[in-house]
Parts: sequence; structure tokens; C-alpha cells
Amino acid sequence: MIGEYKIIIQMLAALAVGLLIGIERGWSGREEDEGDRIAGIRTFSLIGMLGGISAQLSVVLAQWVFGITFIAVVAMIITAHVVSIRASDDIGITTEFAMLLTFALAAWAAFGYYVYAFATTAVVVALLSIKPVLHRGLRHLETPEFYAGIKLLIISLVLLPLLPNQGYGPWNALNPYWIWWMVVLISGISFVGYFAIKFGGNRMGTLLTAITGGLASSTAVTLSLAQLARPHKNKRLFMSGVVVAASIMFIRMFVEVAVVNAALLDRLWLPALVMFLCLMAGGVWLWFGHKEKEASEEIEIKNPFKLSTALQFGALLGFIMLLSESAQSWFGNEGVYLLSLISGLVDVDAIALSLSRLALNTLDDSVAVMGILIASAVNTVIKGFLFAFYVGYRPSLKLITILFVAVTPGLVIALMMG
Repeated sequence: MIGEYKIIIQMLAALAVGLLIGIERGWSGREEDEGDRIAGIRTFSLIGMLGGISAQLSVVLAQWVFGITFIAVVAMIITAHVVSIRASDDIGITTEFAMLLTFALAAWAAFGYYVYAFATTAVVVALLSIKPVLHRGLRHLETPEFYAGIKLLIISLVLLPLLPNQGYGPWNALNPYWIWWMVVLISGISFVGYFAIKFGGNRMGTLLTAITGGLASSTAVTLSLAQLARPHKNKRLFMSGVVVAASIMFIRMFVEVAVVNAALLDRLWLPALVMFLCLMAGGVWLWFGHKEKEASEEIEIKNPFKLSTALQFGALLGFIMLLSESAQSWFGNEGVYLLSLISGLVDVDAIALSLSRLALNTLDDSVAVMGILIASAVNTVIKGFLFAFYVGYRPSLKLITILFVAVTPGLVIALMMG
């Protein structure tokens, strides 16, 4: 009886795959007359059932049953496509490929891989339904943007794997792979931010870049937004993105500490939360203070991929890594605060994880928490100076002030807590 229920569930899953894709194809061709479409919801449902049945029969009889059935389905689809071409000038084969995918996914579900089959079906339905968005995006894609994307793929997929993942120089502080990975990350976020602002507008595009990019690297977001802000007279909108990205960094840091040493959260959560809320308040104030008229202006960027900016950051990163390693070598465990301050100049993740792990053994919890907060505060404030380095210190003074004021209450609370 259990086996019969299992077969029924597998067949229902195969039918569901056909129904989902068939509904999308039927909705997409709803303006066409009945009989003009190659396949609709009923045809796709039947293809799904056929895929499920052939999969079940291949288990009971022989594997060749599934192969023969698939060949027969392919032959019928090819015949239908040829007839369709003769009846009209439409030579698109999207529906035909969707039919083949329906058969394969339905069989996959009938073999018991429900999660993978349904997840892939959802992706297929999404790709089929966003045709207007994809085509509109391609029409607006310019030649420099296309070649910039190719360059980004080359430096990330070709050059990055070739670099050695080991330390060089004094204290083995310089890791070519890690430094270039940061270069790729900065370039990728700049690319995503460019298109987010181009298609989403200045206001929503900047906010989206800050939130999503802040989960990966708020420093990279800062450099990217500084690059975008440089040609604009009013930098306030881009400053708000930097502040929001800095606040998202605290969420990432909080999760890292919780995974490694959850006991530290008793001392860490209150000052970290205060810093987060203060930063969010500053970001919201800057964002809503940006005039709508200014937000509607177009952002003109000739090249979304600025390798020179990323290389400058890579050189700066290597220099600070060398300083961090030298401080640790000279001062040892006694220099935790100094090391946190120096490490915060370039990265929070590494020092947060290191101190959290040390607190499991020899390091006092209060020292570890204070070190993490110092690194977070320094890393937050340094974003203002990085922004100013590319945009100018006078227009960036407001950003630097907001960042400094936002982290100060958290440090004061941490000191009061011991």
C-alpha cells in the first residue's frame, strides 16, 4: 500500500510540472486563436503525465522504454514545429524547448526528485514569463556595457583561478588570490550597481545596491557608489547608500559571531544594535532628504567597469594587510585592541571571526567584544574617508560626520558595560 501511495504522489508531481509550465504557456499565448498554438495547458499537462508514466515504466520494465518514449516525443515536437513554420513566419522554438523540458522534469519528479524538479520548473516558468523584460534589457544594452561584462567575466573566471592562494612577503601577509578576489568583488558590485541604477532609477537603484552589496562587502559598495557619485554635484543620495551599506555590515557581523561563539552575543548585541539603528537613521535621513527632482536625473556612466578604481583598492588592501600582520607579530595577544583598530581599516569579518574563536579559549569575552566593536567602528568611519578620497573631502564631510556620530553611542555603551 505504501508503494502505491508513492507512485500516486510521483505521478501527481509529474502532472504538476506539466500544469505549471502549461499555465504559463497558455497565459503567454492567450491572445492567439484556439488551434493556432502548438501547445497549451492541456498539451503540457499530457506531456508531464507521459514523462511520469515513461519514468515509472522504465523502472518496472526496462530503461529503454524511457529512451524510446523521449525519442517519440522529440519526433512529434519537430513535426509540429515544421508544420507551424509552414503556416506562419514565426520560427521561434521557445515553446518546443519548453515541451522537452516538461517531459524531462516530469520524469525527474516521477523518479522521486520532487524538490529539484519543482525548483527547476519554477526557474523555467520564470524565464518563460520574463521575456519582455529580457528583450527590453537587451535593447537598452550598449556596446561599452557589453564589453565591460566580458572583461568582468575574464578577470573573475579566467584570471582569479590562476592566482596562487598563499601568502607572500613579510609574514606571508600578501595573498594574491584573496586580493584579486576583492578586486573582482568590487568590480562586480560596481557592475550590478550600475544596472540597478540604470533600470531602477537613482533612488531605488542606489538603495538596492547598498542593501544587497552590504551583505557581501560594504567597503566595495562604498567604492562603487563613490565612483557613481563623482560626476554629480549633489552626492547626498550616494552617501545614503554608503550609510545603509555600513549598517548592513553589522547584520553580517552579528551572524558571524553567533555561529562561532554565541556566548559573546550577551555583551555584543546591545552596542551593535545601537550602532545599526543610528546608521539606519542617518541613511534614511540622507535618502529622504534627496530631492525627487535630483533623483530623476540620469546617471551617465561611460564605462560601468572601472578596473583602475578596483586596482587602487587592491593596492590599498595589500598595504593594510601587511600593516595588520606586522602589528600582530610585534604586539601579540596584548595588542588585541591595536590589531582590531588596524584590521578594521580594511575588513571586519576576519577580526570578528578570529576574536570570537579566541574567546572560546584564552581571550576574555569583554576584550573580544570590545575588539570586534572597535574594528566595526573603525571600518564604518573609514568608509567616509574612502568616499572622500574619490569624491572630495569637502562634499563628504557630512557623510564622515554621520558615520562617526552613529558609532560613538555603541562604543560608549560597550565601555559602560565593562
